[in-house]
Amino acid sequence: MPLIGYARVSTEDQTPLPQSQALKSAGCVEIHEEQASGGNRARPVLARVLERIGKGDTLVVVRIDRLARSLSHLLEVIERLEAKGAFFRSLTDPIDTSSPQGKFTLQVLGAAAEFERALIRERTKAGLASARSKGRVGGNPGLRARDPAALRKVRLARQDGYMERLNETAQDWVPHVRRLRPDMAWEDVLRIINGPLPRERQWTQSRLLRAVNAYVRDGFLEESVLGRAGRRDTDDRLPAIVAGIKGANPEITLQEICNRLEKMRERTPRGRTTWQPSSVKMLLERAERLGLLD
Repeated sequence: MPLIGYARVSTEDQTPLPQSQALKSAGCVEIHEEQASGGNRARPVLARVLERIGKGDTLVVVRIDRLARSLSHLLEVIERLEAKGAFFRSLTDPIDTSSPQGKFTLQVLGAAAEFERALIRERTKAGLASARSKGRVGGNPGLRARDPAALRKVRLARQDGYMERLNETAQDWVPHVRRLRPDMAWEDVLRIINGPLPRERQWTQSRLLRAVNAYVRDGFLEESVLGRAGRRDTDDRLPAIVAGIKGANPEITLQEICNRLEKMRERTPRGRTTWQPSSVKMLLERAERLGLLD
């Protein structure tokens, strides 16, 4: 099983060389290096690795904190790997999801995280009940008085919180929106985005549009992505979708594209539900003639 190494440093003053050497010694056939904060989930190198990793591959890091700074992010990455039939291993931590012991350790971590969240909820409820019994009313006095400055602070804080949550999922949708819009209709862009995602992380069109508008407003996406999609011939729709899937991962195989189309419940040109590599190859050739492939 191929071992894919990932090394991360936080600043330009640091070097990923020791991590890369340890990963190479562990047998990694390829190693990806990135300079980014561990608290930033929208890391382009990590996003490409997770997109391209295949069934049977193992993502390897020297330590867990090189991949994720929070348990929730770690579990999210491992969930994405498991959805692809891939594994995760940390060289210095007792986690190797290809082994029963590693899976057990992961389950213990997940249970501990859920227990911690439950304790926080109970302590919060107890604190609020105690405050109410003493006649204290929770909340911001400025908000209760409708103070404009307090309202503005809350509004900005909510916007910051929303943008932080968007940044955690940016690798799922930003590359597709940047590459496919406005040439492709939102409905088809949405289907391509949701194709590889587990059901609980899939987007609705209204939620996606809100996210895109927020990124355009803050300058992370060009305003042109919000433009009106041009009319496309019915015969050109399938080549455009197949080109969109291929463009997101140039190394994807014809069979993997078939699987993606079936998961999207896209019918073949003859109306069938089962796709064959030959049909995908034909559509890719048409997409190339139409100039839809780079």
